[in-house]
Amino acid sequence: MVMGILNVTPDSFSDGGRFNKPDLALVHVGQMVKDGVDIIDVGGESTRPGAAAVSEQDEIERVAPLVEVIRSRFDVAVSVDTSKPAVMREAVAAGADMLNDVRALREQGALKTAAELGVPVCLMHMQGEPRSMQNAPRYDDVTEDVLRFLRERINVCLSAGIAREKLLVDPGFGFGKSLSHNLTLLKTLDRFKSLELPLLVGLSRKSMIGAVLDKSVEQRLYGSLAAASLALWQGAKIIRTHDVAATRDVVKLCQAVMDVDSKD
Repeated sequence: MVMGILNVTPDSFSDGGRFNKPDLALVHVGQMVKDGVDIIDVGGESTRPGAAAVSEQDEIERVAPLVEVIRSRFDVAVSVDTSKPAVMREAVAAGADMLNDVRALREQGALKTAAELGVPVCLMHMQGEPRSMQNAPRYDDVTEDVLRFLRERINVCLSAGIAREKLLVDPGFGFGKSLSHNLTLLKTLDRFKSLELPLLVGLSRKSMIGAVLDKSVEQRLYGSLAAASLALWQGAKIIRTHDVAATRDVVKLCQAVMDVDSKD
């Protein structure tokens, strides 16, 4: 599946300010739907390193009305990228189908709220906090450390009453990880199959791609597609992307190869 990114923020790392007006956001949603998107992921607070915090009310005002309009105009699933319980409640009330939480329901009240709402939740790994997470992150074994964290969060969610079939996981590329950490995670992504949950991967235009290719954010499409291919081949089920049409082609081709019967 392809998850299209819709940042309604002034300061996201790639498209900050481009879609923070409702009319522009809806035009972008319409194009993503035409391009074959499966899920629209709406975010009202940037989680890039150094980004300013957003109040609960401001985030609700950015996200909830937009979710409601998207659901009324388009036949597409909507996810909300948030860690705040109040935003989760308002977004789901407005029609959101899924929660995508970079803090894996660790904010006060988030776990209880997610359990009560009963919608699917993506649990992401992040070392530290967005504003300081890239200050010399360290791991003993990045893949095993991330797996351990996700196992722990899965168990916490199950204990809180969230059904296993409602959970997804995301290793959190770029969230408290050096270039070496990110590349290692991508190389060993097949180990996340051991969690036996759908794997969501967000690599689109990230700094790891820029570092390898020496490309600006606007020049990272080809690198993003290569990374998506590597992730799909190792078991990723959802690719979160800024570039829906191109990523849809990658998904189709990878799926065709994986589905072919070698006996034919």
